[in-house]
Amino acid sequence: MAQQEERIVGIDLGTTNSLVAYMQGDQPVVIPGEDGSPLVPSVVAIPEKRQSIVGNPAHKYLVQSPERVVYSAKRLMGRGVEDVQGELKLFPFHIAPDLAPGEVIRLQIGDEQFTPPEISALVLRQLKRNAERYFGAPLTKAVITVPAYFNDAQRQATKDAGRMAGLEVLRLVNEPTAAALAYGLDRNKEGIVAVYDLGGGTFDISILKLHEGIFEVIATNGDTHLGGDDIDNLLIAVALDDIQGETGVDLRYNGAAVQAVRKAVIDAKIALSSAETARISLDLPGVEPYHREITREQFNQLIQPILARTVEPCLTAMKDAGIRPEQMDELVLVGGSTRIPAVWDLTSQVFGLAARGKKPHRDLNPDEVVALGAAVQAKILEGGSKAIEDMLLLDVTPLSLGIEALGGVVAKIIQRNSTIPASATEHFTTGVDGQTNVAIHVLQGERELAKDCRSLARFDLKGIPPMSAGLPRIEVKFLIDANGILQVKAREQRSGQEAQIEVKPTYGLTDEQVESMILESFDHAEDDFRERQLIEARNEAENLIAHVEKAPTHPAWQQLTEDERNQIIALADKLRVVIPGDDRAAIRTATEALDKATGRFAELMMDAAVSTALRGKTMESAGENLGDGPEAPHPFAPAEINEK
Repeated sequence: MAQQEERIVGIDLGTTNSLVAYMQGDQPVVIPGEDGSPLVPSVVAIPEKRQSIVGNPAHKYLVQSPERVVYSAKRLMGRGVEDVQGELKLFPFHIAPDLAPGEVIRLQIGDEQFTPPEISALVLRQLKRNAERYFGAPLTKAVITVPAYFNDAQRQATKDAGRMAGLEVLRLVNEPTAAALAYGLDRNKEGIVAVYDLGGGTFDISILKLHEGIFEVIATNGDTHLGGDDIDNLLIAVALDDIQGETGVDLRYNGAAVQAVRKAVIDAKIALSSAETARISLDLPGVEPYHREITREQFNQLIQPILARTVEPCLTAMKDAGIRPEQMDELVLVGGSTRIPAVWDLTSQVFGLAARGKKPHRDLNPDEVVALGAAVQAKILEGGSKAIEDMLLLDVTPLSLGIEALGGVVAKIIQRNSTIPASATEHFTTGVDGQTNVAIHVLQGERELAKDCRSLARFDLKGIPPMSAGLPRIEVKFLIDANGILQVKAREQRSGQEAQIEVKPTYGLTDEQVESMILESFDHAEDDFRERQLIEARNEAENLIAHVEKAPTHPAWQQLTEDERNQIIALADKLRVVIPGDDRAAIRTATEALDKATGRFAELMMDAAVSTALRGKTMESAGENLGDGPEAPHPFAPAEINEK
């Protein structure tokens, strides 16, 4: 029998939440995590050395020990300390001291240090585990989405994270483009479509032309440092000022208190998407209880300056695409922050929908649509299916690329919004007699002077024969692959001397650093696996204890004998004693003993449930309702037992 070709998945590595998806037949489907939720919060807790907890279980550490939790790592990817100074004070974690200018950011967690790609790799590794658990087979290949306005350094950092997670990243796809893929597959629409993507940490706007299965991005713009996090930070600042005004207590340097405030304002923000008012309530140790009601109108006024920052990129993208608002056929809203009603009103005005009686599309789940589109692209790379066999994706590079020319000006070689893969060539010469060496300085950005653009790389073309100024003919060729990663070649045509470089961004990790991190993960794989097993055993035990604590409220509890009830209580006490320890076997043994002891109670609960279901029904109708259903799991059984 021929071996089945390995599956390729699509991954949305988000600022707030991350997802993994695949094509099930002709439809993209999100893969649920261990807790059944498709969303894996991009939160990583490092409670102890060489221990990491990812996703929902990491949230509880934000209040217990916030300095050991990292979130929104995507906002730090491919950036230097000088790029993110303004918001570092808002994070509970700390930056490693004595970082040199241009050095990769390192986060100090206890006595360990982590780069943002390493943190993202832990999130990707969790998504990889979820998919492997779902498929029952290893997974090594993926398509990962990135903000359209991610620069070369940020894209390279994402690929590095994928490698460290044990994934071969076959393609980086721009998030709005991925959303359009899912949207186009769902509706088979044609025309001009704008994708407005406001997520947790980044904003993108892309204008696409859909025609006969071809998805052509004709313009893109955005801000890689704008999103729901900025709204959260604004609300946190307002609440902290309010608390200080009411109580005289400044909580800004109390990490646990700030995280409690953060959770409260995020809950209020979410509530205001469907309600006209929300209540922020906090009961913090040593501080008078704080309560504040906020209306949607007040909320809209507060966040108006943040939402207004999305308007200029939208206007620029339409101008670059040569499209007027009234020519826009559809507007698709993507990203969790587009659930805010004020965003609907703003985008309807900017894209001229309100005047035409149209509304933006919000019917696709804004949290999932990017991952679903990534799954479509993964299937295209895998070989396609009938539903997508004629689909073609034409993406663009978001920023212009060029080199520094005489006088510090930028000679742009590939213009922004050029379709990728792309290549372009320009010719230069020397400015000094007898010059035998030319320094090539590669730049990215829209400014006219090199000092105002991002430096991507420097390399030298050496060995040019001495000639008079103006005689050497130097050909510089830029090549951008489908991931938006750049390669630059320089050749002196008269002599044939040449040099080239695959651009390694200023804030990227070297191949040696990435390989070292991968090898280190292999070296500690056994220890890490044991630690993971221990965490899972504790989670199962705590879940069982929680069910036991609720048991006395169920009528079936009174049907047990006194000896049975006492045995359950005693075994639960024994389990509570071993849970904090490091002996996984002891935890599992105690869990299984308690699970066995609650077996009859589970049967009594099931009998009661069936009796209730049957009451007032004929046996025939009851059989239709009960006969074909799956056998109910033991309500006290650990999750892994339920799934078998």
